[in-house]
Amino acid sequence: MKKRTALLWLSVYLVFPTRAQIIIQKDPVIEKMVSGVSADSLRSYITSLVHFNTRHTLSVQNKPDEGIGAARKWVLGRFQQFAKNAGGRLTTYIDTISYAPDGKRVDRTILLGNVVAVLKGTHSEDRRVFMMTAHLDTRRTDVMDRAGTAPGANDNGSGVAALIECVRILSRQPFPATIVFVATSGEEQGLLGAKFLSDRVTAQNWQLEALLNNDIIGSNNSNETHIISNTEVRVFSEGIPAKLTPEAAAKIHSYGLENDGAPRQLARYFKETGERYVDNMKVNLIYRNDRFLRGGDHNPFVEKGYTAIRITEMNENFEHQHQDIRTENGTQYGDLPEWMDFEYLRKNTALNLATLANLAKAPAIPQNVYYVMKGLENSTTVKWDAPVTTADGYYLLMRETSSPVWQKKIFTKENSITVPFSKDNYFFAVQSVNGAGNESLPAVVGLPSKK
Repeated sequence: MKKRTALLWLSVYLVFPTRAQIIIQKDPVIEKMVSGVSADSLRSYITSLVHFNTRHTLSVQNKPDEGIGAARKWVLGRFQQFAKNAGGRLTTYIDTISYAPDGKRVDRTILLGNVVAVLKGTHSEDRRVFMMTAHLDTRRTDVMDRAGTAPGANDNGSGVAALIECVRILSRQPFPATIVFVATSGEEQGLLGAKFLSDRVTAQNWQLEALLNNDIIGSNNSNETHIISNTEVRVFSEGIPAKLTPEAAAKIHSYGLENDGAPRQLARYFKETGERYVDNMKVNLIYRNDRFLRGGDHNPFVEKGYTAIRITEMNENFEHQHQDIRTENGTQYGDLPEWMDFEYLRKNTALNLATLANLAKAPAIPQNVYYVMKGLENSTTVKWDAPVTTADGYYLLMRETSSPVWQKKIFTKENSITVPFSKDNYFFAVQSVNGAGNESLPAVVGLPSKK
């Protein structure tokens, strides 16, 4: 046994019973990018978005300053402007498809379009794709009202503004992996743009490793309960993979990993990374796929087995969602910019940026992670294969079975490690890490690999 490894074991053993051992290593490149997120820029994007009167999916597409068509072109124009400073790495386009009446929320044939910006990775052998999405379309009280004013400042101008700001900043920096940004259409009409996008990802065999869907992230207060907080945000994630063979389901049950599906790991990663770089923000892990009676653009991806989560403000105000602009009994209804908190939106945008940057700079996930079983024992040995991209080392992650987050990180340069803790009492995972401290998503020991 090496002396260094023995000291690591001892330090973890002494600290673990009382408090979590914390490893905080900030990448100065990411720190600088996070500091560049601007509340004023976010406000200016939303001001422009609400000027289109409505961005309803069924609204006009041939007017220069009104409707979903004009809004899509404006977002594309923002992306194209940023591409000038990206050294040829940023490709932008509107991906369209003809969508026929569906007997639900589409009553005529429309041209459905998603606005896409692809920040191509610099590593020729790195096929990983990380994605950020937000829906561009808006609605009124009547979901079929395509002509009335529907500014959609927070729902979901906030998500689109965060998307645009992330493209502005991240496009200036090279990353080994590819980052894709998509402003979808048709969310309010049935997640149409996200379904189109997920089909496209599947058909083109993208190696999509993580998707951050941002929907309603710019207001700090709730109606009815009147709770106000600009220091918390929610992340919704699914626990059980959508597609499981009976053998995989049995293994998850045997290992007790019902709370460790890939979206849960992404949510934990978002929390750890975001809170590392963004001050005065708490990321609350919500262990369900979405809110009651609601759905979001991450759903079509989760249903296909992709790793996707939803980011949403902590306290929703339903007087300013899906409402016609009006005043009733002294209460102002409608989704207008004056009900938003742009400093709060800045912090939520920065959480996304830090997470995407850390993922895209990090090595790939370790492969074939497994326990070495020698019979009944009180120590735990974990082995794994190197990732497809070079790693400078690995973290063994540990947490008590009742803990919602990873509590320990133990560094090693080897492809195996033995620790004096029983696998009966803890969950374990392995991350790849590079010299700058950028960590991959965790590979949970015992969780069946995705096909």
